[in-house]
Amino acid sequence: MPLRSTGADLMICFSLMRRASVADLRNHFRRISAWIEDGEAVEIVKRGRAFARLMPIAEPGKADKVDFQAQRKRIWGSRVFSSAEIKAMDDAELDDENPLKSKTCCR
Repeated sequence: MPLRSTGADLMICFSLMRRASVADLRNHFRRISAWIEDGEAVEIVKRGRAFARLMPIAEPGKADKVDFQAQRKRIWGSRVFSSAEIKAMDDAELDDENPLKSKTCCR
């Protein structure tokens, strides 16, 4: 038994993907490749029917830029350290990194 729709329960889907015909691809490749470089997927239409999708390739090894200022603010807030506190933190960090320094595990 087929389902009937009353009209109130219909969903409208909007496609946010760009569309280009084969002729557009041939004649306006520069514009379409700019869309792809901007991270957009492009649906290729042939005779009114979609038959291919061009998508940008994620570059392996390309790391996102780190916002160190935001990271510092998230960790420390608006706290300002004195020069003595900074020196103590540096010394503690250097002590942890020195493998030749003998540490006593049992007292």
